[in-house]
Amino acid sequence: MNRIESWLVNLTGEQYLWVFELFVIVLIALSLGFVLNRVIDRLELQAVKTKTVWDDALIEACRRPAIWLIWILGVNFAAGIAAQKMDSPLQTLIDPINRLALIFLGTIFFTNFIKRAERNLIHPDYIDKPMDATTVRAVGKLLRASVIITGVLVAMQLFGYSISGLLAFGGIGGIAVGFAAKDLLANFFGGLMIYLDRPFSVGEWIRSPDKEIEGTVEDIGWRLTRIRTFDKRPLYIPNSVFASISVENPSRMTNRRIYETVGIRYADIGSMNAIVDQVTAMLLEHPDIDASQTMIVNFNKFSASSVDFFVYTFTKTTNWNDFHRVKQDVLLKIAEVVAANRAEIAFPTSTVHIANEGQLHIDS
Repeated sequence: MNRIESWLVNLTGEQYLWVFELFVIVLIALSLGFVLNRVIDRLELQAVKTKTVWDDALIEACRRPAIWLIWILGVNFAAGIAAQKMDSPLQTLIDPINRLALIFLGTIFFTNFIKRAERNLIHPDYIDKPMDATTVRAVGKLLRASVIITGVLVAMQLFGYSISGLLAFGGIGGIAVGFAAKDLLANFFGGLMIYLDRPFSVGEWIRSPDKEIEGTVEDIGWRLTRIRTFDKRPLYIPNSVFASISVENPSRMTNRRIYETVGIRYADIGSMNAIVDQVTAMLLEHPDIDASQTMIVNFNKFSASSVDFFVYTFTKTTNWNDFHRVKQDVLLKIAEVVAANRAEIAFPTSTVHIANEGQLHIDS
């Protein structure tokens, strides 16, 4: 080492030796960052082969903070040498900057880890039974907010600001802020109630009989819930609204209902019993009808132009498209039963009666 140092002194001069040292330190830091990046790539390939949620999140989250930490420490070490050689007063800032960098990178690491763990817990590629997306996102938001607030408080303490005074001020000022931002707080607690009670989740179809609200839930925030209506428009609803309205969640229905009234001609009333019995038998044998649910087929009403029976039954599917396919099949089979009994489905008619005296009477 003495020979190398003597050779460098002869080559560059003693006054410029520290410049070469800075170059070497920065080069080593950059090289270590490159090597660490390659190591993390290898670890990610190994983590993909496992079904564990946490190892993927941990490795992905530590990539940038770890590389940046090496680069920042290398640059600050080089800057410290330069400041010492030049007797610069800035050398007193090197240590606080290193500590601030550690706090900043630690905050980034934990927030990235929470975000990636949140993604993995609801993705079927990482877990056999994905968790409820709404609950996972709510917990993730709370944890990330806690990490960020903690990082800010620690950084303030590092630079000599009194956290106790800030907390005391926050307690007193919180009362004034609460009065000034009561609507904001109402929306916050409304969102919290949605996360706790879970009347609906992201991806579900909801509607309200009290308001003109209907569509698919896209996002549940702390202030607003975003719903995509069926004409593809975004609908933003303050969370406090859900505390005072009724909400239907058709996405959680167990069956879909077929409720139809069919009328036949008065001339075919003699076939009513046979039609009702055959329609009932058809529904009991239909593979897409849930026979364990309520099923009613009965003669119901003497209408103006027909005698009516109604069909009340439930499908096994809750899918909207499949439901209409099943309903179409059921209605066509009912039409076949009516035709097989030599009856006809009625339509509105008017009968004209002509009396023998030549007077004209019209019933409509």
